[in-house]
Parts: sequence; C-alpha cells; structure tokens
Amino acid sequence: MEPRPGRLPELEAIRPHMEPKASCPTAAPLVERKFHVLVGVTGSVAALKLPLLVSKLLDIPGLEVAVVTTERAKHFYSPQDIPVTLYSDADEWEMWKSRSDPVLHIDLRRWADLLLVAPLDANTLGKVASGICDNLLTCVIRAWDRSKPLLFCPAMNTAMWEHPITAQQVDQLKAFGYVEIPCVAKKLVCGDEGLGAMAEVGTIVDKVKEVLFQHSGFQQS
Repeated sequence: MEPRPGRLPELEAIRPHMEPKASCPTAAPLVERKFHVLVGVTGSVAALKLPLLVSKLLDIPGLEVAVVTTERAKHFYSPQDIPVTLYSDADEWEMWKSRSDPVLHIDLRRWADLLLVAPLDANTLGKVASGICDNLLTCVIRAWDRSKPLLFCPAMNTAMWEHPITAQQVDQLKAFGYVEIPCVAKKLVCGDEGLGAMAEVGTIVDKVKEVLFQHSGFQQS
C-alpha cells in the first residue's frame, strides 16, 4: 500500500531559503532550508533502480527528496523500498474535492527546486515533447518553472532509441531548457545490446551534485 500523504514534505514550498530558528530576530541564527529534489519515475525497466537512486540522493547533505511515479512505473519497484514521500495520480484526485483545495501538481512544482526524471521512458518523452499532460508527473512537467533545473534520463530499447523521432523529441526537451543525462550502451534486460540504457546511478547523482553546487542557495557541506 502506497503512502497517501495529505501535504508536501514540510510544506516549505514558497518560503525563502533562509529562515530564522526562533521568533527573536536579534538572537536567532539563520538556517538554510533543505534543497528540494523531486524525482519523477516512469514505466521503463530502469525504474528498478529507483530505490538505489533515492538512497544515493539522500546521502547528499542538505537534500530533501520526494518522488512522483507514473502508474506503469509501479510495476518495477516496491513502495516499501522508497524511504521518502511517494505521490501518484490517485493523490492528485484524492486531495482535490472543491475549489479551495490544493492542486497537487502545482504544489509540487512550487515545492521542488530541481526536477529529475529518471528514467524517462519513450512514452513519456513523447508526451513531454508534445505538451501532453495526462498524469501527475506530466502535469508537473508542463507547469514546471523553467528558471529551475529539470534533468531527464532517457531509457528505452535500442530500436526505440534509434527511431528518428526520438532524437527530435530529445532536442525539443533541450530546447525547453531541460538537461539530458544521456543514455548508455549495454546489454539490456530484454537481451538486446546497444544504446538506450539509463545512465548509471552514480553518473546521475554526480550531475545532480554539479547542478546543486552551482545553485546560489545551496552550499556543499
């Protein structure tokens, strides 16, 4: 059974990066709030690596992580192996009952400082390139603040990767200002060998670190 949270982690979405610990302005030191990383996971077999990816991200000091999953991605991992807040399509509809209720994809877009889509399968790649937003994750991406970094990690079968439309769609995402973490060549789970495998978790985490340490509101411990 997945967690069904009614609020974002700590609900610090629109507060400034520096907050006082106490109410006394003269005595209270300022503490830097955590940097919020939202991980999007889609229905590629590379979603098997989600628990490891989240674990490695949590090893970075000063990070808070949450996950948005597509329905098909759930086939490849167990929610019990994900030690952070996990959101799916049902949460969006369960949270909104009337006009005064929060809209989850907008709250997530405000909460996150960085969006990492890993893996990005061929289906979701096509949706994002075309502006389709028919689930929680693609709605977050469609509403994304493009002044914030969005990293994507393509993952698909080699034949799908080599289809001409794939390069067009990847280029479209880059034109939006999103950053590709390129796929790699290896023997795939299906038995084929070639390009299309998601980048290694270590490579992804290193790229996240690079972006974080370039961010004015985040300092390496």
